[in-house]
Amino acid sequence: MDDRPDIDIADPLERAKSRIDADAFAPVTLAELAATASLSPFHFSRAFAARFGASPVTYARDMRLQAAARCLAADADVSLIDLAFDCGFESQEGFTRAFVRAFGVPPGRYRSLAARIRETTPMTTVLDHPPLSQSGPVKKPALRIAGISQVFDEESKAGIAALWSRLLATPSLKGYRLGRTFGVCLAPPEGESCALTYLAGVELAADAEVPEGLELVEMPARPYLVFRQVLQGPDLHPQMQAAMREIWGERVPRAGVKLAQAPDLEVYPEGFDPAAPGAWVEWWLPAEA
Repeated sequence: MDDRPDIDIADPLERAKSRIDADAFAPVTLAELAATASLSPFHFSRAFAARFGASPVTYARDMRLQAAARCLAADADVSLIDLAFDCGFESQEGFTRAFVRAFGVPPGRYRSLAARIRETTPMTTVLDHPPLSQSGPVKKPALRIAGISQVFDEESKAGIAALWSRLLATPSLKGYRLGRTFGVCLAPPEGESCALTYLAGVELAADAEVPEGLELVEMPARPYLVFRQVLQGPDLHPQMQAAMREIWGERVPRAGVKLAQAPDLEVYPEGFDPAAPGAWVEWWLPAEA
């Protein structure tokens, strides 16, 4: 029987977060948290990370480590192996490595220096409000996108920019007239619920051959929620991160549209230059027909 407290919170993402906060050591799966927010696990992970700055699994792990640190500071006799199991680790060694990454010292050393170490506070996210226009669901035609993909997680997703560089340096694209380009956010490989498969790609005509060295993603015509952001300068990454926080953290929950189990897209127009006046990017989120 589930004896966790009921979380009576209207905001679905806050409701899922509160389920973790209520008891950091309580076992909970990504699927259960997604169900709490009435989203698919894939879209829930993206929405949660956009709102709170970390994936739900990473957030839950961090909360467990903070709870473990409090236990170490309060109880000189607490067992490290018991804490490791409570935090969801299969061994004390794995728990120690994670604890060192979080606090800079091993758990035993933390306990002995607890009075002199300031406990890390829960993560906070400052929500900017970038200028976004919103429309949809809007029916978009079928797409053929050729590109390079890679699996990213919370620690490696900064490498997405390098993936774009690899795409544009692909020999078969030399002299290729680039039209629109797309960042395709695909569901993670089976068994990697914390990961994201991201494809940086170029749009292909219906009869065009796939350039050598690239993989093809074909997407049927479907409706999307469309968000457009007019950029405020060439520093693209922080503007996109702010827009994603607002889209997934505020706009999607208010839209009243059920998202489909399909890839979502970052869309860059032909000749995209983030430094050009009026430059824009779009996000297309798949909606149920």
